[in-house]
Amino acid sequence: MFEFSTLAGFVAIVLGLFLIPGPAVLLVLSRTVEGGRQAGVATGLGIATGDFIHTLFAAVGLSALLMTSALAFNVVKFVGAAYLIYLGVRAFLEKPTDPSLPKTQAVAPLRAFVQAIPAEVLNPKTALFFLAFMPQFVHPERGSAFLQFMVLGLIFVALSSVYTTLLALAIKPLGRLLKRFSRFSRWQGKVIGVIFVSLGLKVAAQQR
Repeated sequence: MFEFSTLAGFVAIVLGLFLIPGPAVLLVLSRTVEGGRQAGVATGLGIATGDFIHTLFAAVGLSALLMTSALAFNVVKFVGAAYLIYLGVRAFLEKPTDPSLPKTQAVAPLRAFVQAIPAEVLNPKTALFFLAFMPQFVHPERGSAFLQFMVLGLIFVALSSVYTTLLALAIKPLGRLLKRFSRFSRWQGKVIGVIFVSLGLKVAAQQR
């Protein structure tokens, strides 16, 4: 179905894109610092799940609707932005942990996973990326276009999962160090809240 050179080129480009920090990376890092390695890994898996959903959308043509319909693009964009801002405001208003405690309140991995899915699914830029990028590697003369989309999407999801997991593992020592300082523990929720609100505003400001 795919030539080796085609898959190699796809993987190389995806890895290059991962090196550019974006909302997904910031979300994984902030969740790891806030809730530990398991929460960070769970967030990455949630983002990968969202990417798989985008793959399905691209394969069946929903991404084409977002590309051609300004209304659909704006609806998805503002819903996603509102969700991220909601998470940020809630984290910002959360009462700080008692500095005398050795650890801050952790985010449950399941909760981090579930929250990461809509945050990624409701990012219209991700949908448009799949529409603009994936078709360059899909060739109907080599078989089912739907199947080719799915294979490429699964490769992307696998690479994303590995990448975000490595990020969560790398940031763990920093998270432990930061949690030892009472000042950071006191302002941790505020920092996480600002990050989430900033992500939401960034999504809201995206243009087609």
